[in-house]
Amino acid sequence: MFQSIQRRPIALCEISVCAVRFQSSNALRQGIGKGKSVTTSWMGRRMGLLLSWLQRSGVGTSEKARYDKKKQGLLSIFANHCSFVTGQRLRRAHQIGELYSNLYSERTRWTLVGSIWRRLQSKHASTGKLVAALAGVFMWEDEKVRDEELHRCGLELQALEKVKNLSTSSEKEKAAGQVETGWEVVMEKNNFKVWRRPIEGSHLWEYRVLGSYNDVTPRQFFNVQLDTEYRKKWDALVLKLEVVDRDVNTGSEVVHWATHFPYPMYSRDYVYVRRYDVDVENNLMVLISRAVQHPGVPETQDYVRVHSYQSKMVIRPHKTFDENGFDYLLTYSDDPQTAFPRYCVSWMVSSGMPDFLEKLHTAALRAKNLEVGIYDYASVVKSNDTKHQPSQDRLGDNTRPGQIYA
Repeated sequence: MFQSIQRRPIALCEISVCAVRFQSSNALRQGIGKGKSVTTSWMGRRMGLLLSWLQRSGVGTSEKARYDKKKQGLLSIFANHCSFVTGQRLRRAHQIGELYSNLYSERTRWTLVGSIWRRLQSKHASTGKLVAALAGVFMWEDEKVRDEELHRCGLELQALEKVKNLSTSSEKEKAAGQVETGWEVVMEKNNFKVWRRPIEGSHLWEYRVLGSYNDVTPRQFFNVQLDTEYRKKWDALVLKLEVVDRDVNTGSEVVHWATHFPYPMYSRDYVYVRRYDVDVENNLMVLISRAVQHPGVPETQDYVRVHSYQSKMVIRPHKTFDENGFDYLLTYSDDPQTAFPRYCVSWMVSSGMPDFLEKLHTAALRAKNLEVGIYDYASVVKSNDTKHQPSQDRLGDNTRPGQIYA
């Protein structure tokens, strides 16, 4: 029935005016009594000072609020401007990318991107590594297998061949001591010999196998090790094996490999970079693999990741790459992340390595007898001697070129 009347807020200035009136009214009452007038006037002055201070602080607070509001408005305008400029640059980069994709092939584009990335690394190494880590980019310049490592593997085989060709045992022991120290014989059979030595600063062993085959060609043995699709057929322990990345300049590849381990251990997976080379001048075939960390293959709960792994295989034909007979040197070490004692791990590796080599030999014989078709990596390396790289179609499992009997 009755309309509500809004109460008008009382301003600080009005309060001060009331205080002044209160002081003046007190002054009129001074005739009432001396004691009362003195006390009342003192209280009025104090009240007036208090209210005037409140008024000044209220004015300052309102000014600060207006300043903050203006500052927020400027920041909002600046943020909108930055987002507009960033969006424009991204659109321009996308347009440039589409232009280059229409002008150049995929291989040429990767070469261009790689050269730009290496130039950035050479000028700003620390910044480049930080950007790569944030963007999830694999640092090929730091992780790739270098030419010096391939050359060093060939020298190791040559040194052992000199020891093998000596006649007396005393000469062999003397020459072996000059080559490398610390190796002890673990196993010796007709077609191979196994050594081991402790890895300095760890509980692990490094193993070395020197052997030979006379019923398969070096090319077949070499290709069988590299063909990931064929290994899924002849190695029953493989759970997963695929090439996930490749360096177009050196031919180095990053491989993800998951394998069964003996019960009761969990399955293990490896992420490693590998590089292979055919040295026609020195009549050698070299394959090097070692563990790396790749942003495209994070660790999962399905497997136990092996972070310490290295394998080096050197093959020397007795005659040519396509005639039966060759010697090989395999150097291997890894940390399988087990809780077993050191001697148990040593027994598993020393007994499992000959079994793996026998499977590899049998698979090479099947390839020789044309029972399966495998990709000929050796011919690709020799035909592209300046680049040492196979076709880009080999990356991943989705595409695969025509099989070649090798």
